[in-house]
Amino acid sequence: MRRRVMHVVTRCIAGAGGVVVRGATALDPDRYESVLVTGTREGVLLDRARAAGVEVVVVPELVPQISPSDDAAALRRLLGLVRTYAPDVVHTHSAKAGVLGRLAAHRAGVGLIVHTLHGFPFHEFQNPAPHAAYVAVERRLSRITDVYLAVGTGVAVEALRRGLARPEQLHTVGPVVDDPTVVLTPATRARARAALGLPATAHVVGTVGRLDHQKAPEHLLAAVARMRTRAMLVWVGDGELARRTAADVRRLGLDDRVLLLGNRDDVAQLLPAFDVFALASRYEGLPCVIVEAQQCGIPVVATAVNAVPDVVVPGETGLLVPPARPDLLAAALDHALTHPDEARAWATHAREHLGARYDSHTAGEVLDHVYSQGPTRRSHRFVRAELGRAS
Repeated sequence: MRRRVMHVVTRCIAGAGGVVVRGATALDPDRYESVLVTGTREGVLLDRARAAGVEVVVVPELVPQISPSDDAAALRRLLGLVRTYAPDVVHTHSAKAGVLGRLAAHRAGVGLIVHTLHGFPFHEFQNPAPHAAYVAVERRLSRITDVYLAVGTGVAVEALRRGLARPEQLHTVGPVVDDPTVVLTPATRARARAALGLPATAHVVGTVGRLDHQKAPEHLLAAVARMRTRAMLVWVGDGELARRTAADVRRLGLDDRVLLLGNRDDVAQLLPAFDVFALASRYEGLPCVIVEAQQCGIPVVATAVNAVPDVVVPGETGLLVPPARPDLLAAALDHALTHPDEARAWATHAREHLGARYDSHTAGEVLDHVYSQGPTRRSHRFVRAELGRAS
């Protein structure tokens, strides 16, 4: 008899959404039946899930921002869905779905509750009050969580240090990343640059991600403005800071050196256009796109946050800089562009370093092991003053 797994994610887009869909489709269909619950109505990832036989249920009230009315409605919907589908496992992803999904699973008496830590909703750049509240809530939720999956070593270490998970609850597993459809060659670079209208001889720094506070677009723009090497910047992605970022481009006099492409569905084809992939994020889990860039053969310069050092090993597979230091980011990008032989060596070592840790077969084995476990919960008691407000 197949085991039924209910995967719950707030937004089935990009990072977390990709991990959910690739993980669900990596499971043996003869042994597992998957249901995906999300607040996202449509998208490429949902199409992929449906095509692989994963049932998709949309809960519109499941939104990323804190909204008491939506959150209460989403919890009621999730509780009803858990009782209707009677899953053997509820596996949650992302902050909001992680709270509401685990509460619903606990109240419905689900046998195994799993949560993936893609990163944390708290970070060092945050106001202390919400920071402390997020930590307190996650500590309480650990009482009804059987297994935590951390997307990288840095995330796992942070969870342990802050008392968010007990050692026996925690597994580390990299996000599933598709095999590269395009790898860097002179031909793929020429095609990608022609598609973007970039000169063949230009120095190109590229990145992929949302234009929001986490990804720190203002820091990457400031770094490009400080660079000694005249380089183009290509940013693939959209977000709440799109207008402000465009204004910053004009303010810094970078109009002729920055391409803001918005959301694209051909990222794999565009990556070869980059000489260097840059990540300026203030905080992260482990962005799949860094692994995708390394698989493609693009050297990486990134901020040293959370699990990024799992794949960007300083001086071996790329360069790391502290977050919120555009001056050091500029220097690192200059070094990568002016030492192309060294940068190519990073890319070569990165592909070797990745191995099979981020492929679907590895993920399927880890998930099968986790889903085969029994409950580890020690206590089902809650402090309702902190968690009861969601009901």
